[in-house]
Amino acid sequence: MLDKKIAEMLNEQINKELYSAYLYLDFANYYADEGLDGFAHWYEVQAQEERDHALMFRRYLLNNGHRVTFGAIDRPDKVFKVHLDPLKAGAEHERYVTKLITEIYHEAAGQKDYRTMQFLDWFIKEQGEEETNADDMIKKYTLFAGDAKGLYALNQELLGRVYAPSTTGPSV
Repeated sequence: MLDKKIAEMLNEQINKELYSAYLYLDFANYYADEGLDGFAHWYEVQAQEERDHALMFRRYLLNNGHRVTFGAIDRPDKVFKVHLDPLKAGAEHERYVTKLITEIYHEAAGQKDYRTMQFLDWFIKEQGEEETNADDMIKKYTLFAGDAKGLYALNQELLGRVYAPSTTGPSV
């Protein structure tokens, strides 16, 4: 059975993952308003992935005998002045989520909760990929945004991202 503190941390993570989805939809709204539909699409897909992460945490808690309770999802409060701002905010947010998951892992390790540690292993790997993707978006934007054709090509590339639910997510 899960320790009460670990269960609470996992339950809070559900809310954080749902906030991530909400935040990324806000980024998508910004880019849609700016006419960058590829960037908007990329963040719509990102929002779907974050929702999936929330559902994985929810299922883990339920499968381990814990009730899930939802908290209010904060309203995203970022104001963007230039197209690079959401990309930077996204990278910063991914580092924050990595920190949150690492804190849960640390607590589980301290309690020798190997099942939760194994569950979180997938998320730790996933966060490494998320941080790399966020940093790569910044690099690509910085490289191509100064040229209208380059920005157009990058925007078109981002339209090609396909949502695919994880088939390798953690077993719960």
